[in-house]
Amino acid sequence: MTAPSAPHAYRPGIRDTVMHALARAVERNPDGEFLAIDGVGITYRQIDHDANAMARKFQELGVGKGDTVVTLFDTSLDVFVCWFAINKLGAIWVPINTAYRGEFLRHQVSDTGARLAICDPQYLERFEHIADLLPNLQLILCRSPGPFPICTIPIHSLDEYRGTDGSTLPIIVQPSDMATLIYTSGTTGPSKGCMISHNFMCMQGRQHRRHVPQEPGETGWTCLPVFHSAALIFVLGALVEGLRVAVASKFSVTRFWDEIETAGASNTLLMASIFPLVAHAPDCEAAQRYHGKLKMVFGVPISAPVRQIWKNRFGVKVVSSWSYGQTEGVRLTSAYPDETPPEESAGRPTDEYEIMIVDADDQPVPEGTVGEIVYRPREPNVMFEGYWRRPEDTAKVWRNMWMHSGDLGKMIGGYLYFCDRAKDYLRSRGENISSFEVERTFMGHHAVAEAAVHAVGAQNGEDSIKVTAVLREGAVLNEKELCLWSIENLPYFAVPRYFEFRHELPKNPTGRVLKYQLRDDGVTASTWDRDAAGIAVRRSN
Repeated sequence: MTAPSAPHAYRPGIRDTVMHALARAVERNPDGEFLAIDGVGITYRQIDHDANAMARKFQELGVGKGDTVVTLFDTSLDVFVCWFAINKLGAIWVPINTAYRGEFLRHQVSDTGARLAICDPQYLERFEHIADLLPNLQLILCRSPGPFPICTIPIHSLDEYRGTDGSTLPIIVQPSDMATLIYTSGTTGPSKGCMISHNFMCMQGRQHRRHVPQEPGETGWTCLPVFHSAALIFVLGALVEGLRVAVASKFSVTRFWDEIETAGASNTLLMASIFPLVAHAPDCEAAQRYHGKLKMVFGVPISAPVRQIWKNRFGVKVVSSWSYGQTEGVRLTSAYPDETPPEESAGRPTDEYEIMIVDADDQPVPEGTVGEIVYRPREPNVMFEGYWRRPEDTAKVWRNMWMHSGDLGKMIGGYLYFCDRAKDYLRSRGENISSFEVERTFMGHHAVAEAAVHAVGAQNGEDSIKVTAVLREGAVLNEKELCLWSIENLPYFAVPRYFEFRHELPKNPTGRVLKYQLRDDGVTASTWDRDAAGIAVRRSN
């Protein structure tokens, strides 16, 4: 393996914060463009000024060190102004998935204990619906001039809190201080907030630069939503070195190459489902003009045939999908651009972590043997600090001095091979999903007595989701009606494709549902298929 040359080489022992990284970038490149969203850009100097001004207004509201502030935002410049303003006060930024509504949204907002939430106007109604269930929330700021509906929680315009005094604020955070809470889907319980330190965030940015190099004058491009850790890492990779990044607020296969060309992108981060869409899209002039100019695309997973299409058709030099990680430890394995790992591997362990494969007794297994993937940091504050307000859950996964991933894998020749996932973990349309939370939503339907949510077919990166339900005695409900109800009450990516009603669910002697049996049953003769019924579910549903 050939490591990259400086300045992207691994440098152990660096201690950093998001605020120190921003201050360095402002000092080094004040009028350089930091970020462009849909072609609208902002310099390092301007975003620092705007964040300082907003931080002072938030401070007047009582936001201080250690407080949590929730945002429910589509991609916009305000995402970053608010993020930096919150962190400048030593407060903790909590970005929430914009697909969340109902119980999904209530749980995360309530769990944070946040007194302040900020949202786009199209999401205000979601807060209104659960306002009585959020006793801690005292104020909602909306990216709209108003007027606003009457709500049990006061609603003001964010414009009132932009402020004018953008003079420099002192940096009060330390590398070990919390910068953000990123919620990760639980396998057997509610989603948990991963406590992410400033140093962990900055490390992720430096790590991204090592594996997806970008030189001064070059631009990185992504269309991933910025409430996701992957997109945040992409932005942090620019911030820590004072570089430029361009973000599209939405993905469009027809505009993809035009947007890449307009941004002048040298590298891009995409999600798995996008790679084949672009690879097989009709020819366009922008793709022909930009042939060979995109150095690298990165995302997980990319099949070997699709990777080859990107190289041959678009002249992309490196198409990389060798990576494994979790929110708790984001990029645990990877590969350098000039390295070609075995096709089925997830790359080598990155410099910041040790990885081991263990058996049920936490003993290491021989090379090539499948076991649980466990890992630990080589430096302080380079992985999550535990689950927010859940010390028992933290202790369950962090034992015997190793973080237990719940995933199965094997090591061969220094490379990690991912084999399977935690059984109740679901992934659909690029999103991690807690089966527990989807089940709890279905249990909120007046006609449903029991519900089990599980994957159907091979778990190979994207799952087809099925709900198997038992109706209450005397209830009348068909699968289509339950499907339409779920579209209104679940994030779009969590709406099952398959629905089946049974008289009872298979259980063990202690009453636990045997999901492995339901998974093995798969699509039965009595299973109703949403796709076959012609019901499409989109983000805008």
